[in-house]
Amino acid sequence: MSRENTPETTGPAEGEATEHTGSGSDPGEPAPSAARCTGPWRAVVVALTIAGLLLTLGQVFHWNPFGRPLLINEFLHLVLACFLPIVFLAFPVSAEHGQGRVPFYDALLAATVAGVNVYYGLHGERILTEGWDYIAPTTATVLSFVQWALVLEALRRTAGMIVTGIALAFSLYPLIAGGIPIPILEGIQYDAVGLAQMHTMGAESVLGLPLQTAATILIGFLLFGVVLQHTGGAAFFYDFAQSVFGTARGGSAKVSVASSATLGMMSGSAVSNVLTTGPMTIPSMKRAGFSGRYAAGVEATASSGGSITPPIMGTAAFLMVSFVGVPYAEIALAAAIPALLFFLGIYVQVDAYAAKHRLHGIAREHLPRTVPVLLRGWPYLLAIAALLFLLVYYHREAQAPFIVVAGLLLYAMVRRRDRLGARRLSDLVFGAGRSIAEIVGIIAGVGLIIGGLSMTGVSLSLAREMVTALGGSVALVLIAGALTSFVLGLGMTVSAVYVLLAIVLAPALVGMGIDPIAAHLFVIYWATVSYITPPVGLAAFAAAGIAGTRPIPTSLTAMRLGAVKYVVPFCFVLDPALVGRAPLPEVGAAVLFAVVGVVAMGCAFEGYLVGAERPLGPVSRLTALGAGFAALTPGLVSSLAGLAVAAVVALVVRFARRRRDAGSDDRPPTGTRV
Repeated sequence: MSRENTPETTGPAEGEATEHTGSGSDPGEPAPSAARCTGPWRAVVVALTIAGLLLTLGQVFHWNPFGRPLLINEFLHLVLACFLPIVFLAFPVSAEHGQGRVPFYDALLAATVAGVNVYYGLHGERILTEGWDYIAPTTATVLSFVQWALVLEALRRTAGMIVTGIALAFSLYPLIAGGIPIPILEGIQYDAVGLAQMHTMGAESVLGLPLQTAATILIGFLLFGVVLQHTGGAAFFYDFAQSVFGTARGGSAKVSVASSATLGMMSGSAVSNVLTTGPMTIPSMKRAGFSGRYAAGVEATASSGGSITPPIMGTAAFLMVSFVGVPYAEIALAAAIPALLFFLGIYVQVDAYAAKHRLHGIAREHLPRTVPVLLRGWPYLLAIAALLFLLVYYHREAQAPFIVVAGLLLYAMVRRRDRLGARRLSDLVFGAGRSIAEIVGIIAGVGLIIGGLSMTGVSLSLAREMVTALGGSVALVLIAGALTSFVLGLGMTVSAVYVLLAIVLAPALVGMGIDPIAAHLFVIYWATVSYITPPVGLAAFAAAGIAGTRPIPTSLTAMRLGAVKYVVPFCFVLDPALVGRAPLPEVGAAVLFAVVGVVAMGCAFEGYLVGAERPLGPVSRLTALGAGFAALTPGLVSSLAGLAVAAVVALVVRFARRRRDAGSDDRPPTGTRV
């Protein structure tokens, strides 16, 4: 069962283009960009990626290869000059055209976007000193319209038509902002020339906070995820999950949960995770006795946790660095407890399902041994530990991933077995370039949304007006925010949803006394639930395709398995201890009550009480579900009440039914390991 010699499959860092453009390619086939970019075009992508990485390294480590530090706008334009052309080379114009080769018009677009941004990069100092974002020479003005159009096209290719339409609408909004009769939407109006200049050369649109964060911090973490997978990290974590969980009852499903969680830390992509691990885990679960729908639901739900699982998480978490103004390590630490509760909820339900249906684990002889796996994969654990150390103790969030990547590459090149040669190194660089270009294309386009709101001044009033309209009720604002995040998540990427609501919703929550990190994580959590929720449920749909099940019922199963994801955001917003934003004793107590609540809810959803090893009747299921909600609810009284009721349910079910269940077929076989 080991995947040591299995080629790793690498998906995009956040997978947003794949997820929202509905790519349905066979996971066993090469990515369309790999088949499209061959020969000299592959060399161009590799060269652009190397140039972009060297440029980023120089900026992050203050090497000053140009004799002086680059101004921020110079740096950002040169980053765009390196990575935006890859979007036009690696992503076809549509599913019907340009799949097998790079057509001349894509080559022309790639050259144009590179030339435009090199021009702006070379004139970066004049842009600032002469105020080109307000009054620019003719050449710069004409190129600003070209840049605007090319950024929108890059967004369309990487994120789909829906988010592009929204970005286009927001980017044009300043043209009519002064004449809108609705007071909260009325703002400063621009003419077309001034708007194009502000979008492309100003500091609040394409070159705004999201791109600044992506260029200085996110590129390094994207590279780390790709390198970790290409050097064998994905295979190691899958083998490690098998060796630890494989022999437990329902072990194949628990392997899916653990492997999807660890792979999610590297890629942050729900659909990419499903397409990478699903072809192995879903058939394994079905062979072990899980229904196809349940197996697909487990894989989809576990994979959707990647973008909320530290230390790497998804793009939106890195954007929080700029919006919240705290180090990334603080955000990752805050996200740790909610992520733990999310995966605990899945694990409990899987264990209860396996016990209820008497599903054994995988025979030990068919599994890799833990000690040999650890001996082979210790460099990957060391890499994660080193990354955490540099983030937490040295606060080098921009430099940390590059330092760890250097160590991983050195190890991969000198190890005796499966050495990283020139061809595989080229594949690694190509994969990194495609992943980085995809995210840069998305974030540059999403910057237009920020620009449209910021330039008009409307962003300052929307949060205030939302609170006023909802009567200052925290509960109503949270419900409205959850629904908005979810609805937007049906058609937009997580990063796009986050950027929009970080401007509108998060300030409203913060203004009402909510912890800033908790408020921003709330938006991210609710934006990601669309991965498993009908009618879209893209991760569940992808898993259903692998399992051969109907998509909507699979999504409903995934929703039940991921129920914690719908509840926990409300809890940590109202109780910051669940994101570590409280004294240690309060954090410990909150985690204890939350664990009890999650376990009680998981048992209630599956109708089986783990530990007591007894089925739950309708009344005990409803009581356990209510006890779980109460234990999760902030407040000592409700938490203690939930804990007490959960304990009573466990005792009643365990002892009152002992005689009746003595000969019941519902009892699991003895000696099964949880």
